[in-house]
Amino acid sequence: MVDPTRDPVGIEVAEDLAALGYDYIDLSMRDVTALSAAGLDQLEARLQRAGLACEACNNFFPAEVRLTGPAADLPAALRFAEKAFAAAARLGVSVVVFGSSGARNVPVGFPADAAWAQLRTLLVALAPRAEVHGITVAIEHLNRGESNIINTVAEGWRMAREVEHPRVRLLIDAYHMLVENESPAILTEVASAIAHVHIAQKTERLFPANADAALTDFFRHLLATGYAGRCSVEAATRDFRADAARALRVCRALAGQLKVEKLKDES
Repeated sequence: MVDPTRDPVGIEVAEDLAALGYDYIDLSMRDVTALSAAGLDQLEARLQRAGLACEACNNFFPAEVRLTGPAADLPAALRFAEKAFAAAARLGVSVVVFGSSGARNVPVGFPADAAWAQLRTLLVALAPRAEVHGITVAIEHLNRGESNIINTVAEGWRMAREVEHPRVRLLIDAYHMLVENESPAILTEVASAIAHVHIAQKTERLFPANADAALTDFFRHLLATGYAGRCSVEAATRDFRADAARALRVCRALAGQLKVEKLKDES
């Protein structure tokens, strides 16, 4: 159901995740793409030994691949994406998350509408390339402290509708929604477009330690949409193994409890 990976945590926790009972690992796409052929072989072998799938990847583009502004380089971005999709497909990845604030943030003085158009053009070009590999690109909304474009679920949904391709959908991030004070009621409106989910507690973006009111409300709205897909914990940790074990218990208990409530409501 869930997986905790956020830089610098990555493949080094694969064995711990498997031992704790996690279903998959969510690795950094930009870092996987930077691996040599031998490095990718080693990564694939380590995942196989751990018995853990890599079903999703975050951190799509590195900051040096400019996606907006006068220095934006669409051919370079597509070359990187082609390499990324090939590596992702080899690992069995189904979803690549398009957050990439460093690459997509709009330079000072550059028109926001022009930057939006650049990202739309990129996503239109990415869609058929992702489809070849059986991959979905999930647009991530990032709070204004991290990005100056696509800050809310509503804005991500607008972009997905403009791209209008089944391989370009949405990543829903509970943390960014909380920071932006965006109501989880929006999830009902975008239900058909949700491809992946990230969660963390708002305070210091930590691993969920308990089912607080905000997280409970988020899950209640998410489950009400009928979503039954993946959910990754993308958060900071002070004690990885302890925090990961607790987060898994919290999320599974919360999801199970709310499903029971939903069944009771429908009976």
